[in-house]
Amino acid sequence: MILISHRGNLNGANPEMENSQEYIEIALEMGYDVEIDIWMIDNNLYLGHDEPQYLINETWLDQRANKLWIHAKNLLVVEWLINKNNLHWFWHQEDTITLTSKKYIWAYPGKQPIMNSIAVMPEIFHDDLSKSIGICTNLITVYDKIT
Repeated sequence: MILISHRGNLNGANPEMENSQEYIEIALEMGYDVEIDIWMIDNNLYLGHDEPQYLINETWLDQRANKLWIHAKNLLVVEWLINKNNLHWFWHQEDTITLTSKKYIWAYPGKQPIMNSIAVMPEIFHDDLSKSIGICTNLITVYDKIT
């Protein structure tokens, strides 16, 4: 089972820390993959969910590429990501599923079971995970203990 920390969260949502480099690093050091939200504004990359908050650089992304699931938050960053074959990314809003750049099925909360998918926030709707190959959640340490 692929275990993905949602924005760096481990034991519940922490909006003050989510998507910050320091918070993401903790989840990575614990061995989890991490879903992050990135933006591009004026040719600069930023982490942040509802808005660009934390300035980052391409080197930071490249050094963690094998453990990051990048949620593109605006069209400028999508255009930039299209040519970054080493980075794993996706765009979605409220689609039932989206296909990531590495061909994983990213499923919207409450839409399970879907064969070979990543279940996002399965705790919200008590999703059936029997067909999932991964989980992205704010409670990744809880799921780590039961999978």
